[in-house]
Amino acid sequence: MANESPKQHQLEAKRKRLTWILGVSGLCVLFYVLGAWQHTAAPTNLAQSITKVACDVSNLSGVSSNPSSQSAVLDFNSHHQIQINKTDSVNEIPPCDMSYSEYTPCQDPQRGRKFDRNMMKYRERHCPTKDELLLCLIPAPPKYKTPFKWPQSRDYAWYDNIPHNELSIEKAVQNWIQVEGDRFRFPGGGTMFPRGADAYIDDISNLIPLNDGSIRTAIDTGCGVASWGAYLLKRNIISMSFAPRDTHEAQVWFALERGVPAMIGIMASQRLPYPARAFDMAHCSRCLIPWHQNDGLYLIEVDRVLRPGGYWILSGPPIHWKKYWRGWERTEEDLKQEQDAIEDVAKRLCWKKVVEKGDLSVWQKPLNHIECTASRKILKTPHICKSDNPDAAWYKDMETCITPLPEVSGSDEVAGGVVEKWPARAFAIPPRIRSGSVPGINAEKFKEDNDLWKDRMAHYKNIISPLTQGRFRNIMDMNAQLGGFAAALVKYPVWVMNVVPANSNPDTLGVIYERGFIGSYQDWCEAVSTYPRTYDLIHAGGVFSIYQDRCDITHILLEMDRILRPEGTVIFRDTVEVLVKIQTITNGMRWKSQIMDHESGPFNPEKILVAVKTYWTGQAKQKQQ
Repeated sequence: MANESPKQHQLEAKRKRLTWILGVSGLCVLFYVLGAWQHTAAPTNLAQSITKVACDVSNLSGVSSNPSSQSAVLDFNSHHQIQINKTDSVNEIPPCDMSYSEYTPCQDPQRGRKFDRNMMKYRERHCPTKDELLLCLIPAPPKYKTPFKWPQSRDYAWYDNIPHNELSIEKAVQNWIQVEGDRFRFPGGGTMFPRGADAYIDDISNLIPLNDGSIRTAIDTGCGVASWGAYLLKRNIISMSFAPRDTHEAQVWFALERGVPAMIGIMASQRLPYPARAFDMAHCSRCLIPWHQNDGLYLIEVDRVLRPGGYWILSGPPIHWKKYWRGWERTEEDLKQEQDAIEDVAKRLCWKKVVEKGDLSVWQKPLNHIECTASRKILKTPHICKSDNPDAAWYKDMETCITPLPEVSGSDEVAGGVVEKWPARAFAIPPRIRSGSVPGINAEKFKEDNDLWKDRMAHYKNIISPLTQGRFRNIMDMNAQLGGFAAALVKYPVWVMNVVPANSNPDTLGVIYERGFIGSYQDWCEAVSTYPRTYDLIHAGGVFSIYQDRCDITHILLEMDRILRPEGTVIFRDTVEVLVKIQTITNGMRWKSQIMDHESGPFNPEKILVAVKTYWTGQAKQKQQ
């Protein structure tokens, strides 16, 4: 037989190779089709084929209906389960009885009566036990209305929102508050400023520099309806006003309804919930705090929270007692002794008396403790505290010792560092970061945080249209970190209560105050020191990841509902698993919500849940019966 030619051999090899490739490909396609057919079942309805995670954006009050800002519908069901403390089988959470409409869990007057009246301890925070926690929604009054917008809210509030006219009767002569038909009017008067808060502040500005940006943060002890703080705002000074829940019914509530920063608080036996060196100015206008008693304990606490070079302003008893002693129904000798005692405490704290003019007296804290330390050889008490964290202020007792200031190298140096004047102060590197006293935070990270919040705010403005339309006034950041959210909002007519969770590491509340913002420590396993329905917007970034192993997240959400106004908004930022758990609970709280992508896109594991509390009110008692 003749040999095959090489050309024929090559053609035969190519034919076999092609046949083999086609055969293998055909088998792959066949097995793929068979596998898909075996594991696929046609959905019986649309609900089975799509996992719905939220309501329609177009029906979500306060959330943008711009299609470009909506995330695609995704399956947010948790496939890698984590355990989160929450009440079992929470479906629809019922409303509480109307008798709880004004409930303040940790400042409940009935619970307070059980505690020691010495040093007003019964008016401090006393929170309910686990068995006493309510599992219901605090109802708004039957005729509740959306509060007036700022700046009109400074002067007006709806009567039906806070149906208490006690102050309008008790303080009628002093012009704190007046009832005019269906609303309250706040004329700006006060016990020690009959010409109005504006004129009173003008008097203060003639004594110390209020208008050059060097004074930005203030604290008002025993604030009444916070008219002093309200009228400081137009001078770019923000005041933390506080007063106890006491016989002056709802004074702090009125302040918050006006859109003025305030919280329930008292100077009793525990430190105020603020860091050391927080305030540029402290104020007491007939606040009835016994400054000279208990070895000067309360002035020592004011000294702790005052910045170096900060001012303390006192008006009312005993100042100018020669003029007012008859009206105050006290003897001249008694008032003179009180003022002498206050002067002595101030001297022992190394304060300098700046001026006493008319009804006002002003002292100034030293820039550092060089001379004060030396003076302890003569003035034995109060001594300077040793081994103390000056910022520790959550359920920590006051002490009769001077909180030490950071070391300095010269007598003219400001202890802890100089802060910039406002408004540059908001974005300047805070002294605590410059000095490296906040672990893990340096100037570069501070700048990165500011840039991060620029991106977040741009995203928030797209998904929450009321953010820039004057709809919000009172805002709370539940985990404020460096205060970036407040800084990003600085050009809008809002104020932010920057909350740093108690015992945080690092503790950043001091940084927030150095930036010219205000805030407080808070343990979110407990209720906030405020009245119901006092905030328009709450930001909760990473809060539930922090607290999911500490306490029942249902009660944290119920507390958020208590302090949130009807139709108020909440922004949650957390992992998908946590947000789905949150949404499951809030669906039973009359909230509408939607999970959205992170501002950086859908591949970021952190997501955003935007929720809105719907409008509903309780029923009048007779209707309930």
